[in-house]
Amino acid sequence: MKNYGVNELRKMFLEYFESKGHLKLESFSLVPNNDNSLLLINSGMAPLKPYFTGKEVPPKNRVTTCQKCVRTGDIENVGLTARHLTFFEMLGNFSFGDYFKKEAIEFSWEFLTKKIGMDPERLYPSIYFEDEESYEIWTNVIGIEKERIVRFYRDENGACDNFWEHGAGPCGPCSEIYYDRGEKYGCGSKDCKVGCDCDRYMEVWNNVFTQYNGDGKGNYTELSQKNIDTGMGLERLAVVVQDVDSVFDIDTMKTIRDSICKISNVIYKKDKKNDISIRLITDHIRSATFMISDGIMPTNEGRGYVLRRLIRRAARHGKLLGIEKLFLSELSQVVINESKDGYKELEEKSAFILNVLSEEEKKFNKTIDQGLSILSQMELEMIDNNEKLLSGENAFKLHDTYGFPIDLTREILEEKGFSVDEKAFEQCMQEQKDKARDARKETNYMGTDATIYEELDASLKTSFKGYTSLNLESEIIALTSENEILDVILQGNRGTIITKETPFYATMGGQAADNGLIRSKTGLFKVEDTIKLPGDKIGHVGIMQEGMFRLHDVVNLIVSQSKREDICKNHSATHLLQKALRSVLGEHVEQAGSFVTEKRLRFDFSHFTALTNDEINQVEKIVNENIFSAWNVLTEIMSIDEAKKTGAMALFGEKYTDEVRVVRMGDFSMELCGGTHVTNTSQIGMFKIVSETGIAAGVRRIEALTGYAVLAYYKEIEDSLCQVSELLKTSNKDVISKVESLLSDLKAVQSENESLKSKIAKEALGDVSKDVEEINGLSFIAQEVNDVDMNGLRELGDQLKDSFENSVIVLASTKDGKVNLLVMASKNAIEKGVHAGQIVKQIAPLVGGGGGGRENTAQAGGTNPKGIFSAFTKAKDIIIEQIS
Repeated sequence: MKNYGVNELRKMFLEYFESKGHLKLESFSLVPNNDNSLLLINSGMAPLKPYFTGKEVPPKNRVTTCQKCVRTGDIENVGLTARHLTFFEMLGNFSFGDYFKKEAIEFSWEFLTKKIGMDPERLYPSIYFEDEESYEIWTNVIGIEKERIVRFYRDENGACDNFWEHGAGPCGPCSEIYYDRGEKYGCGSKDCKVGCDCDRYMEVWNNVFTQYNGDGKGNYTELSQKNIDTGMGLERLAVVVQDVDSVFDIDTMKTIRDSICKISNVIYKKDKKNDISIRLITDHIRSATFMISDGIMPTNEGRGYVLRRLIRRAARHGKLLGIEKLFLSELSQVVINESKDGYKELEEKSAFILNVLSEEEKKFNKTIDQGLSILSQMELEMIDNNEKLLSGENAFKLHDTYGFPIDLTREILEEKGFSVDEKAFEQCMQEQKDKARDARKETNYMGTDATIYEELDASLKTSFKGYTSLNLESEIIALTSENEILDVILQGNRGTIITKETPFYATMGGQAADNGLIRSKTGLFKVEDTIKLPGDKIGHVGIMQEGMFRLHDVVNLIVSQSKREDICKNHSATHLLQKALRSVLGEHVEQAGSFVTEKRLRFDFSHFTALTNDEINQVEKIVNENIFSAWNVLTEIMSIDEAKKTGAMALFGEKYTDEVRVVRMGDFSMELCGGTHVTNTSQIGMFKIVSETGIAAGVRRIEALTGYAVLAYYKEIEDSLCQVSELLKTSNKDVISKVESLLSDLKAVQSENESLKSKIAKEALGDVSKDVEEINGLSFIAQEVNDVDMNGLRELGDQLKDSFENSVIVLASTKDGKVNLLVMASKNAIEKGVHAGQIVKQIAPLVGGGGGGRENTAQAGGTNPKGIFSAFTKAKDIIIEQIS
């Protein structure tokens, strides 16, 4: 058997199944489309669910893919062994009601033995124990000896590895193929055979025969459309073909592994602890690179949190290996170089990917410092309370709020003789998981919200004609209410109308839907929303205002022209905006989302700092210059490869079909886009940015106006200016000078006021020298002053510290019925063990409040003035304890 590389194996598999009449589809995004059951795509069949259930018509009944996948269920085990991965590639060949068991088994056998060159005598098929059909194919068609076929049986709970099912829905038996890697990978037992936990017999192929529909309760009925779902892990196949110990030794991953060793100056397989870190980083940097390439950004929730966790785990283990510099982007470039043959988007988005990783790694380094500071405070509290166990709640706070890994918390505490209540920590983790699970939507087998639309004929399709027409006639091909399919919709009823053709644009790609009317001689329907339905159907949602419609009626569909025109202005402006942002900020800018309505546009983009006023002005100027340039807006349909060659920008993380629509605005902007646009940029009128904010790590948001909305915006500002002018009794042009004069007067009054307040506070304090107590060489001053706010207390405290060099000062004041409490400690006092923050925490409850602070200054508020004297007494006791 020839030693093929990972990229060769991927290419060989896809080309083989193309030769068998399969349509090769590019890998789908890791972000699931219309599937609420998944956070990330985790299998080859996951993006193809609609084709398996018959809810959508596949582009061809035979399909082959190499699908990128991420699974995080075993994330804690990644690195501990050489088996677990979060990111992997799944090779697959699929049949939707075409061929079945015989052809699937023949394909798998021919590919492994003829194309790859595996020794047939080292291959062992397995079958589901009741699947006699597969058994007959293996023995009579393929010619496998009966004793080499392994039957897998159901356990006492009815589960079986060789019967694939996922709750209710399509399911069926499996037939796997195992490869005998030889005794050197075995456990040494004479009883070692297929199914043993050692690495000798490795599964390389799994044919899933989805021939039943299960009700989730053990009852099965034959499916009218029987499907094939074949899965084969590319990395696992490479392990067998390259005859290496594990997935971390195959060619592409070894290159990453070796780069980690070079950066860290650590040798693999010399130290088990280091090996764990090397394997973890190797895996996690692959996951992070591919996730970012599909537009996922590190955040604190959902798939963004998964990405952030992977990045931070990798960064943390880099520190364990002694890597001091930023290194993740350097490793990501290695991942890109190793995988770009199969995934062009990696190289196309490399600058962005590396930028995201660098920024997130920088942020994590700051997080580590912050976490260490918080942990130090927790250690002091444990010392004060004579405790040796960090509570699970505090460990979880470090993990969840500050991104501080539990293993790092454990390690640091163990060095100082402390430990962590890990059982309570796990309970907190489980509570978080339970909340997340409870928040998920109820979904059906497909992972989508269960709706009546799923029951529509999958062959029904709607053709969108709205690029060139806002008014056309078409036949009604389906009618529904909210919960049933109809033959007729009557006056007063709400429902959805689906037609063969439509000028109505459904909400897609960030563009808001059209509304309008559907009319005929028999009725009038008000379209309130337009939605994209599975299987290329477009639904017009609204209410039957007059008369009735029947199935197959021919109706006139009329889009609201004014709304569409305003939407087009805002949509076209987003194209100009993106190009302008790249011109001003740099080529790293990528669209991270958008939403355009008739009122305004919202544009999210990748950038790591807030835009300056100058940058915003530059962007506005460029957009408006190109509006006034009156570029014709031209559209062209071309292949995706042709579009990329012309330099057309694609939406980051978007999955495109073979043919795409390219929108060109003169020589300035060219993007892939399926939305509607103006015919000339001059129709946009003008452009104004009204806000620029951050919405996530590395993602900024601009909101802007176009056309008449800009005039309305400036009119509102003008009206406000006129109101201010009237209040100031001056003209519009003199408003600024008038305000400057008033601010100067106000500053003078405030200065005089503060001076008076300081004088009053000093008088209220009086001569404190007679009340100073000596505590082990420290001056202890505790004084109550009346009607002084916290700023006044701090000023008094500073004056007392200047007068008494080695001191601890406790001041309290009642103002408006509330207590202000301040503790200050001099440098000398701190060196002796005084901690102002700890003092405040313990005395604040006596005045009915709470507070905290640093070792030199702390403050609190309360509602119980009667407790002030007790607080002073308690403070003295605490100081004595701290310095003793």
